Amino acid sequence: MSVKRKKRNGSMTKQHVILIGLMGTGKTTVGQELHKRIAYPWVDTDQALESKWGFSIARYFAQYGEEAFRKEETTILKAILDGPPSIITTGGGIVLRQENCEWMRQKGWVIHLTAHPEVLIQRLSHDQSRPLLLGNVADKIWQLIKERKGKYDFADITIDTSKQTIDGVIQEIIREWQKFKR
Repeated sequence: MSVKRKKRNGSMTKQHVILIGLMGTGKTTVGQELHKRIAYPWVDTDQALESKWGFSIARYFAQYGEEAFRKEETTILKAILDGPPSIITTGGGIVLRQENCEWMRQKGWVIHLTAHPEVLIQRLSHDQSRPLLLGNVADKIWQLIKERKGKYDFADITIDTSKQTIDGVIQEIIREWQKFKR
């Protein structure tokens, strides 16, 4: 089994299921499918921002830069966390602001999805929609791994998606979530 778990008790204040991790780990796909299984609404922070702006994150990055994007990302995360219980999928860089990590940890059960670098490179090699991957995808992935080392460690559990099906990942999440809620 590829689950790493931290000892934390469930709490009534932790009403959300939050998926974090590098791009390409499967957060959005897993979140969509998990929503169907546990009947929580699903909210994706990146999609919420694109809906708010009426254009893509890539365009926002190009016009306003990463720092402005991170501020917007923090604002939307806080609004979602203040809402009803949900499955929340996040952009990979949401962990770059400590306040985001603290809010997610307080308000939700945080699941870190991970994958081997080679798997991420394969999954993302043809994706032109991600502003942080412009240029050599392999180099960018390795750079992100280095820059974000330790940033996801606050998660309640970590699941490696490298060799698992989406269904397998969801089954692990549901099994662990049931333990967490006890």
